[in-house]
Amino acid sequence: MTKSEGAILVLGFTGQALFFMRFLVQWLYSEKHRRSMIPVAFWYFSLGGSSLLLVYAIIRKDLVFIVGQSTGFSIYLRNLYLISRERKEKQAHAEKNQ
Repeated sequence: MTKSEGAILVLGFTGQALFFMRFLVQWLYSEKHRRSMIPVAFWYFSLGGSSLLLVYAIIRKDLVFIVGQSTGFSIYLRNLYLISRERKEKQAHAEKNQ
């Protein structure tokens, strides 16, 4: 195995680890609250894992993997945008009612 092949594998496994962390974080968060919930960290781990896996797929020239990860990447960004917008609206509403 060459040095660059090893680096590519590290990239891929790091992306997989981040992707796994989203499930772990979601499970622990839901257990803590005793109901199914998705914390914001889930979306950040999704975005991080998807980013690294997308780079990995591009390096490997795997079109199926590229399409799958780029679609997910867009969805994760959109969810983080919606969460941010909702927080700003809540904060503006709270400041208005003070």
